Amino acid sequence: MSSEESGLSAVTGAAAGAAVEAVQQVKAVAGSVASDVAAGRWRRAGLVGLSLGVVAAGAAAGVAVERLTIGRDMRRRAGAEVEAAAPFGSLRGRPRTVAAPDGTELYVELDGSGWQDAPQTPPAAGAAGSSVDAGSSAPRKGWLGRFRPGGGTASGGPLGGVLSGVGSMLGMVPTPPLTVVFCHGYCLNQDCWHFQRAAFREGLRLVFWDQRSHGRSERSRSHLAGEPASIDQLGGDLKAVIDAVAPTGPLVLVGHSMGGMTVMALADQHPELFRERVAAVALLGTTAGSWSGVTLGLPAYGARMLHRVAPGVLKALGRQRDLVERSRRLGSDLTSVVYRKFSFGREDVDPAVERFAQRLLEATPIDVVAEFFPAFDLHEKTAALAAFRDIPTLVMGGDKDLLTPPRHSQAIAAELPDAELIIVPDAGHLLMLELPDLVNTQLALLLEQAARGSGAPLPQPVRDLALGTAPAVAVDESLT
Repeated sequence: MSSEESGLSAVTGAAAGAAVEAVQQVKAVAGSVASDVAAGRWRRAGLVGLSLGVVAAGAAAGVAVERLTIGRDMRRRAGAEVEAAAPFGSLRGRPRTVAAPDGTELYVELDGSGWQDAPQTPPAAGAAGSSVDAGSSAPRKGWLGRFRPGGGTASGGPLGGVLSGVGSMLGMVPTPPLTVVFCHGYCLNQDCWHFQRAAFREGLRLVFWDQRSHGRSERSRSHLAGEPASIDQLGGDLKAVIDAVAPTGPLVLVGHSMGGMTVMALADQHPELFRERVAAVALLGTTAGSWSGVTLGLPAYGARMLHRVAPGVLKALGRQRDLVERSRRLGSDLTSVVYRKFSFGREDVDPAVERFAQRLLEATPIDVVAEFFPAFDLHEKTAALAAFRDIPTLVMGGDKDLLTPPRHSQAIAAELPDAELIIVPDAGHLLMLELPDLVNTQLALLLEQAARGSGAPLPQPVRDLALGTAPAVAVDESLT
């Protein structure tokens, strides 16, 4: 054995011992936390112990040793590169502010070249209810298409494609480009759609928004007034965004995780919107209900304990936000391992993408984490899926997703026999960051269906992406 091999073996051996000790410590902390929580001893549980016990107990045991040692330098280098160049999350659109039903100000960005009739400068932040297509009448049925907007000056027409100008020549109101609304998940913000924003800017109207209390949106006013967060409330927020910035024309709704639940809540509250305007839906790494049965990679007993105690633990942590945030920063090496475990399934994820995902997650304060966590066990929208049955629907999940396991995607598809179900091998929860090429190709195919059904023009770059060579990622047909 060479001296280099001996040195590496010694480092790996030492790292293995340290990792085993860390796992044992995390398990001990988790057990202590459970006992203290059951007895109501919140302070004794300790802030750092609470943070690790709730989130890290199930993840640490499955983490490769090198990610706690050799991988640490790689993560730090990747972090430095991201901070210096900021390639991820740096794409920006025209900012808007939209008022939610309770007055909470939601941060929205309009992107894409399909907004020909939009103002060149963004409206004032106070113009929350202003509309891009102000003055347009309500949508009505069109000729050779599901939708015919009552106004607007967008290009294209009910015949779409190369015949998009024929409808206007015949005196028909032209169909505007597709408006694609992206809804992000729990503890993220609109920047998680970085690769999709870059891929679909040409010829489409893109809407990105931060869910209440997330990203650049205002902290939920109703929550601050004592009302618990709910997925139904998020559905109302999405309706407010659509009414404010895209009141007419065909819609494509894309939701990841909590964002997918938000789309379902909208369908439950406004099924008429789906009958009249929604041309396609994409649901990525999400669930229609029964989330309380998700084990998060823990043994069954540990999972039941977690679902029982986590809301109270997180609420207690939220009361000590500043101290907890400092502890999260101090434990960044361990938390990066935990974030990776619950975000990705593959070992070859770009370290810069890992760091970007970690930045998004770390930017969500612990009191916001606590605000929304209880809502997931209460989410049940299986019946609302009926609104999607006549609409092209894409359902995607990763077979290593610990937060919304593949059976949840399969359950959604079981309610939608015509949906396209794709379970991706070795993929985790953040599909759009882990496998952006695959996700973008599938979204392009969905947009092609949406354009065909609505009569909206399909931009050539989207057509090329839909017709291009499929990514070198196999889909496990046995799981679909």
